[in-house]
Amino acid sequence: MSEPRINDRIRVPEVRLVGPNGEQVGIVRVEDALRLAAEADLDLVEVAPMAKPPVAKLMDFGKFKYEAALKAREARKNQVNTVIKEIKLRPKIDPHDYGTKKGHVERFLKGGDKVKVTIMFRGREQSRPELGFRLLQRLAEDVLELGTVESAPKQDGRNMIMVLAPTKKKSEAMAEQRRARTSDAGHAAAPADAPEAAPAAETAEAPEATPADQAPTT
Repeated sequence: MSEPRINDRIRVPEVRLVGPNGEQVGIVRVEDALRLAAEADLDLVEVAPMAKPPVAKLMDFGKFKYEAALKAREARKNQVNTVIKEIKLRPKIDPHDYGTKKGHVERFLKGGDKVKVTIMFRGREQSRPELGFRLLQRLAEDVLELGTVESAPKQDGRNMIMVLAPTKKKSEAMAEQRRARTSDAGHAAAPADAPEAAPAAETAEAPEATPADQAPTT
């Protein structure tokens, strides 16, 4: 997108002028608008070139560009791109392998990413699509707390595909991860607790002295 025309680059006889605080000045000759801009040490910026007449505003164009760049940078910083991860399974997967694959799916969902789960059929397995369907259903139930089924299982040639979406938004997952890292760093930097002082040993009280028995007088 090209920059707006400013100052001497504005080649129209008159403009609808807007003041630096948004006040409407009215339709003035461009020469008068340029003079007002110079007196205020500002720029004359064409903000609506297609209007009749074009709309121009008095502003500090350098400051305007700087603030616009900051806003664009902040928008890019806060922009979150949703990533689709992919996990491939076989209909007759080994229990240990299933646990490993399920762990990957959970990690992706915790990170706020969608997961495309693909069941690959080979040979005579293609005649048993129910095996893949049951496996996908089982996986969806196992990760129910972390994700939901966005796209139900469907056959695609030799494959069966299901898409899981995280229950947390990507931005929420990233913020949670940052908080966890900050908390872990704080715990690591905290000094170890001083050992508690050992309780003082209790001393038994000596029994009170009893007066000696007096001998009988004769």
